[in-house]
Amino acid sequence: MPKDIRLLLADERNEVFFSSISIWEVAIKSAQLGIPADLLDERARHNGLIPLHFDTRHARQVAKLPPHHFDPFDRALIAQALCEPLVLVSRDRWFAQYPVQLV
Repeated sequence: MPKDIRLLLADERNEVFFSSISIWEVAIKSAQLGIPADLLDERARHNGLIPLHFDTRHARQVAKLPPHHFDPFDRALIAQALCEPLVLVSRDRWFAQYPVQLV
């Protein structure tokens, strides 16, 4: 992760959230990544990150997104960022095609 992003996330003036969608994605891929999902959740909370649960508002927002990209995890994260609203931290080039604030 680039130093400027690490500093942004570490800045105590910023509220930093982690999505239940990310935990879900890691849980599915945990065998490949070797990172248990419960460990990721535990470390995120320990580091002061705030859990953001995926709810029905987010699900409805997914249906409104233009069809630029079809990864369900990415679309769910974009929907959450739009609903809350939150700034999304990602290097994924597809995210820039959506009306979401990115870092």
